[in-house]
Amino acid sequence: MDEELLNILACPACKADVELKEDKVVCKGCKAKYPIRDGIPIMLIEERETEQ
Repeated sequence: MDEELLNILACPACKADVELKEDKVVCKGCKAKYPIRDGIPIMLIEERETEQ
């Protein structure tokens, strides 16, 4: 994933910055994980995985 794109993305749930971890975009605030499909981050609240 492009670093420039990562710098402009924000978590749709809490608006915090995100980072790339393995094959997911991870929120630095609420720790929600968003999938990447075909190189495109799916930044939808319905698609997130949350910490249990």
